[in-house]
Amino acid sequence: MSPLFEHALTVFMAFFAIMNPIANTTVFAGLTGTMGRSKQLKIAIKSLTITFVIIVLFSILGKSIFHLFGITLPALRITGGILVFLVGYHMLQGKSSKLHTAEESNDSDVAVSPLAVPLLAGPGTIATAMNYSSAGGWGEIIITISAFAVLCLITFVCFIFSSKIISAIGESGLSIVTRLMGLILAVIGVQMLIGGVTAVISTIG
Repeated sequence: MSPLFEHALTVFMAFFAIMNPIANTTVFAGLTGTMGRSKQLKIAIKSLTITFVIIVLFSILGKSIFHLFGITLPALRITGGILVFLVGYHMLQGKSSKLHTAEESNDSDVAVSPLAVPLLAGPGTIATAMNYSSAGGWGEIIITISAFAVLCLITFVCFIFSSKIISAIGESGLSIVTRLMGLILAVIGVQMLIGGVTAVISTIG
C-alpha cells in the first residue's frame, strides 16, 4: 500500500468517524420526516453543499489563518486532538457530543442550522480538515478535499434513503456504529495530540 493511499485512507476515516453518516441520518430523518421527498432532497443538497464549502475554505485557507492569528501547527494539533477526542469520548458513552448536536433552532432553514452547522461542519470536522491540509502542500490539501467530497456523497445517499437505513439497522445497530466510530475518533484525537506535543517538545529541545 502506497504512503499516498494510506494518507488518503487515514483522512477519509477521520472524517467518516467524526461526521458519522449513519448517526446523522437519524437526525436528518427526525428533522425532515414530515416533509415531502422533493423538499428532503433540496435540504440534503443544500446542507451538504454548505458543509463542503466550509471545509474547503478551511482546508485552503488553513495556513493563512495560522499566519493571521499567529497560530502554530502544533497548537492546532493539540487543540484539534482534544476536540476530536471529546467528540469520540461522548460517542463511546452512547451520547451525542455538544460539539456536534442538532439542537432546536428558531431558524426555519434546517439545512443551514442545525444540519450544516454544527452537525456536519462542527469544530471537530473543521479542526480535522485544517490539521491534515496544513501539514503539507497542495497535495495534502487536494487529498483532504477529495476525501471529504467522497464522504459528502456517501452522506447524501444516506440522507436520501434515511427511512430505509434506519429501519434496516435498528436502534441497537445504530448504537454499535456510534460507539465504534467513537473509539476510532478517540484514537485519532490522541494521535493528533501526541503529534502536537511531540512537535512542541522537539522545538523546545
